[in-house]
Amino acid sequence: MPALTRAIAGAFLVSLLAGCATTHMGTPGDPLERMNRATYRFNDSVDRAVLRPIASGYRKHVPQLVQDGIDNVLEHLAFPTTIVNDLLQLKIKDTLIDLGRFTVNSTLGLAGLLDPASHFGIPRNDEDFGQTLGRWGVPSGPYVVLPFFGPSTVRDAPSIFADAQTDLRVALHINNNVEWSLAVISLVHRRSELLPFDAQFDAAYDRYAFIRNAWLQRREYQVKDGEVADDIPLDEFEDLEDPEAPPADPQAPAAPDAAPADDDPPPTQPSAGASSSATSLIPASDAIAGGMFR
Repeated sequence: MPALTRAIAGAFLVSLLAGCATTHMGTPGDPLERMNRATYRFNDSVDRAVLRPIASGYRKHVPQLVQDGIDNVLEHLAFPTTIVNDLLQLKIKDTLIDLGRFTVNSTLGLAGLLDPASHFGIPRNDEDFGQTLGRWGVPSGPYVVLPFFGPSTVRDAPSIFADAQTDLRVALHINNNVEWSLAVISLVHRRSELLPFDAQFDAAYDRYAFIRNAWLQRREYQVKDGEVADDIPLDEFEDLEDPEAPPADPQAPAAPDAAPADDDPPPTQPSAGASSSATSLIPASDAIAGGMFR
């Protein structure tokens, strides 16, 4: 899809050139904040005017069974990117597992329409070229918001082009109309999955800063395979719950606080709940801001 790759490269170069003329606003890790906020406002306007209404209609009118099939197919077509980056990171066990998952879903799953691999308990990894660069020590560089593509960094932005070479939604080169249709379906479907979280993001005092911090924390979690530094603040996500989850029973007795033994070492890792919130909710940050495939 030459047009798509040119758009990606153009958006990245424009962002970098515009960043050269911006004024440092004093936020660590975000020296391009003035330019990033302007791009974020543009992406957000497009989302509110076009993408969110279309995603709402999709979620409301398309049967859930069809949505599940679309989700399976889109994930299956994108999965070779994970396999290639497993190998580039020398994760041989993960490479074999993900190859097995892709083979099972390609055959028994009718070219990815179904997901028997999950029913068989085959785990699914998630890797991309930005994570590969991070694993081999390439620093992330400044945070940057790309037009239409949303949050990224100087390291991760060019990786969109590399990942497109192994993403079958782009790399098959069947037909431009088919490729652009897959791109639109991917974007609308992803956005529809995140509609329940809109109110929580809208309630943030500074939505741009919330999305930036959430995306950067999630990205570090991905690059380091969950081995994040102890001082990464995850508290802001502990109060965020899935709005479609059943409410807690107010009559249920509270669990007593267990008193730690005197010789118990202090915890050195974030709680499972905090990590879960940071890795399951935060994907909304880039899709709501305009991310296309990630």
